Amino acid sequence: MCEASYGSNPICKGCLSCSKDNGCIRCQHKLFFFLRREGMRQYGECLHSCPSGYYGLRTPDMNRCSRCRIENCDSCFSRDFCTKCKAGFYSHRGRCFRGCPPGFAALEELMECVEGCEVGQWSEWGTCSRNNKTCGFKWGLETRTRQIVKKPAKDTIPCPTIAESRRCKMAVRHCPGGKPRACRKSL
Repeated sequence: MCEASYGSNPICKGCLSCSKDNGCIRCQHKLFFFLRREGMRQYGECLHSCPSGYYGLRTPDMNRCSRCRIENCDSCFSRDFCTKCKAGFYSHRGRCFRGCPPGFAALEELMECVEGCEVGQWSEWGTCSRNNKTCGFKWGLETRTRQIVKKPAKDTIPCPTIAESRRCKMAVRHCPGGKPRACRKSL
């Protein structure tokens, strides 16, 4: 067993066997073997936990650090499941995204995507009206709505708009039987 350090680097700490040039070759039972690369050089280290971008893989022969295979992942649980994404990315079902997929909302404080508010289909546009009248004006507003189908996982997550209006041209400009409006003279 080699517990020596060479130069200022304690390259053999926690090793069962080590080399002056390559560092650890085998680690003590509970430690993880990590192959560190620096330029053209690589050397083995024995660590209590794996560094960022790697996860610990335990096997009967040797515990080792394996690289996360998920793009923009900072730490992972397994090769294909990220537990923490790099800065600026949201975690969703073990993957990392710039923004949350449709139907999910960003939980900023945790940088995670959670189930958002789900809304139904838009209704047809309503009747064009103004001041609760369907005649007597050239322009009015028509409105359509949709229902909230599923409330969000957290109350702080807003739902998309459930009503919208747009300008419309009245179907009947003059009301039947109504008096024609007096023209206003300009002063």
